[in-house]
Amino acid sequence: MSVEEFLELVLGLPEVTERESFGEMTGFRVRGKGFCYLSEAKQSIMVKATREEQAALIADDSDTFSPSWTSGRFAWVEIKLPSVDAGQLAELVIEGWRLSAPKRLAASVLEEISGGDR
Repeated sequence: MSVEEFLELVLGLPEVTERESFGEMTGFRVRGKGFCYLSEAKQSIMVKATREEQAALIADDSDTFSPSWTSGRFAWVEIKLPSVDAGQLAELVIEGWRLSAPKRLAASVLEEISGGDR
C-alpha cells in the first residue's frame, strides 16, 4: 500500500483530524484521541491495537509487523506499508480508530460498515 492510499483510507474515517506529531510523524486523531501515526520517510505507520492483536500480528509476519509500545490495555503495532495487504491494513486502521472513538460514533460506523446486519 502506498502512503497516498493510506492517507485516503485514514482521512475517510469519520471525524479524523491530522496534525504534526513527534519527530517526522504525522498523527491522526478522532475527537482528540490519537489512534494512528504515519512516517512518510520510513513508509510505515503505527496503529493502536489490543495487546493480543499486536502479539498475533508479529507472530504471523514479523517482516511486516513489529511492536512499538504498550500502555494500559493497548499496544501499538508498527506496520511497513509496502508489504502489508490493503484489506488487512484497512481492518487494522478501522479497529485502531474504533478503540479511540467515542462508543456511539464507533457503533454507528460499525453498523454502517456491516450494512445494519448486527
